Amino acid sequence: MRNKTKPRLHPSDTGPVHRATRPLPERKEELHPRNRFNRAYDFARLVEAHFGLKRHVVRNRYGHESVNYADPSAVKALNRALLADAYGLKWDLPPGRLCPAVPGRLDYLHHLADLLAEDAREGGPVSILDVGTGANCIYPLVGASEFGWRFVGVDVDTAAVRWARKLLAANPATAARIELRVQPSRDRFFRGVIGADERFDATVCNPPFHASAAAAAAGTRRKAENLRGRAAAAVAPAHAGVAGELWCPGGEAAFLRGMIRESAAIGARCRWFTALVSRSDHLDMLYRVLEYARATRVRTIAMAHGAKRSRILAWTFRPSDVSAGRGRASEISTTQKQPAESIEQR
Repeated sequence: MRNKTKPRLHPSDTGPVHRATRPLPERKEELHPRNRFNRAYDFARLVEAHFGLKRHVVRNRYGHESVNYADPSAVKALNRALLADAYGLKWDLPPGRLCPAVPGRLDYLHHLADLLAEDAREGGPVSILDVGTGANCIYPLVGASEFGWRFVGVDVDTAAVRWARKLLAANPATAARIELRVQPSRDRFFRGVIGADERFDATVCNPPFHASAAAAAAGTRRKAENLRGRAAAAVAPAHAGVAGELWCPGGEAAFLRGMIRESAAIGARCRWFTALVSRSDHLDMLYRVLEYARATRVRTIAMAHGAKRSRILAWTFRPSDVSAGRGRASEISTTQKQPAESIEQR
């Protein structure tokens, strides 16, 4: 019998609580229309999937059930419930590791599925290379469960790969479609982890955003202040993730420059190289690097999850005489001298 205890008030809310005076939207418009998480969460159902979520359920200032998104343990509990309810996955993270937003990660994969569907391919399962799979192993676990795709996840962090392998051991049915490899060099993306004859339909990547540990800690504090105020923000860096998850020398821009340059050597053995780009002001530079690398097509796909705005940068070295883009993506050929701003959907 379900406990009828009322959810607590969100600790960061002040002032009167309006009991559901603002109706919940039928759909989260910013998410992909096929995203299974694009509607308000059914917390009663999620608590049944993972009872540990129950103690984190609160009411926000509009009277709706929610969690405190500034509390890493609450976000992790929500993720565990979402993954268990949607896919029957057993999932957890060690302390201090980056905790991903599952709906946003699934959104990336849905946009990638749209991109792959636009041109013909030979039969067989779709094969994806996840660059920087991390301890959370979220793209392989969700992509294999949602789409039945096969994944190769690579990471330079041996501790992250060890934890990801524990997740696979806990989910043997899904693990059959996932392989994990350690990248031996921190300066490489593809070399050293994929064979000379291996081919992939696409890569996925969530690059480190910051250029240093100090910048990453400052960014985490700013985010915490926005979510729950200055008093609690001081504890946030303990949950900020580790080197390689949130920061690397040169940050996002340097990471993606290196990735693009090395992707040219892989060429048409991968249908589409893709990566998230957090900062839109990096795009002009990245377009120039792609032109120099002789990418035949470049795509920029707008994404949003709540207040966060991002985009997927996709490029290919395959012949350009295939179907043109559609939907929320935009496209240019790198042989055309068009202003870079014209290809970003803002």
